[in-house]
Amino acid sequence: MRYAVAAAHFRSFRRAAEELGVKQSTLSRCIRQMEYRLGVKVFERTSGGVHLTTAGEEVLRTSRHLVETVDHMAATARDMGRGESGQLTIGFYTSLSAGNLRASLMEYAARFPMVDIRTVEGARRCLFASMERGTLDVAIVTGEPSTRDVKTMPLWSERVMVALPEGHRLASNNIVYWTDLKDETFLLSQRDPGPEIQDILLAKLAAPGERPKVISHDISRENIKSLVGAGFGVGLMCEACIGASYVGVVYREARDGNGPSRISYAAYWQGDNDNPALAHFLKLLEERYPLLSNGE
Repeated sequence: MRYAVAAAHFRSFRRAAEELGVKQSTLSRCIRQMEYRLGVKVFERTSGGVHLTTAGEEVLRTSRHLVETVDHMAATARDMGRGESGQLTIGFYTSLSAGNLRASLMEYAARFPMVDIRTVEGARRCLFASMERGTLDVAIVTGEPSTRDVKTMPLWSERVMVALPEGHRLASNNIVYWTDLKDETFLLSQRDPGPEIQDILLAKLAAPGERPKVISHDISRENIKSLVGAGFGVGLMCEACIGASYVGVVYREARDGNGPSRISYAAYWQGDNDNPALAHFLKLLEERYPLLSNGE
C-alpha cells in the first residue's frame, strides 16, 4: 500500500521507487501482487507513467488513510518508548505555589511537552497505596528514606516557616527564633506533612512538664493560613507554601542556635515501573539535586 500511494502521488513507478529507496522492479512487483490479491487493476501503465483506474481511486483512498494511521502509530510508539510522550503521574502533598517541586515540574514540562503530566495530592499512606496499584508513578514526600520495598531518591530540604498574623508582635522581625514562640497557640493541619512539622515543634519547644499549645485541624494548609490571618494563632509550614499570598498573613523563617529548621523531601517509586517518562523525570531530579540524589 505504501508503494501504491507513492506511485499514485508521483504517477511514476521509477520516481516512487527513488523516493522510497527501493528498486523499481521491487516496487512494480509488489504492486502487481497487490492487484492480484485484490482481483482488480489499480494502475494503468503507459509509456508516460502510471494512472489510477476507477477501482484504483477507491483502493488508494483507503490505502492513504491506513498508511497515515500506521505511520502515526509507529511515531507515537517510538516517542513513548523514548519517554518523549505518554503519561507521568506524580503524587505529593506539598504546595505547588513555590519551591523545588514546582520548578522541577516546570522544567520537565519544558523538556517533554508531549508527556501528559498528571498530579495526585494525598496523604503518604494513600500515595504509597496508589504506587502499589500501579496508578501512581512517583511520590514526592517529606521524610528521610524509609525501608519500604520501593526505590528511593533523597531530594531537597525546605526551611520551616512561621505564618504570623500581620499585626503580630514578631511580624516586624525577619527571623523568628523558636524561643520567641513558646507562648503561642500553634494551628497545625492533621494532614501530611502536619504531623512531621508537629514533631519538629515538640523537639524545639517541649520540656519536662511543659508542652506548646497545639490545636490540630482536619483542614488544608490553605485554610490553616486563613485562620492565622483571622488571628486564631500562628502556623508552621514548609517553605514551598509561601508562594501564595493570604490576607493578613506574613511568613518568617524559624531558627534556633544552629540555624534554620529544615524538613527533607524524597522521591519514591516502584522498582519494576518501566515507564520511560518516569525514567526521564528521575534523571532530571538527579541533574537538579546531584549531591543529595547520589547520597552525598
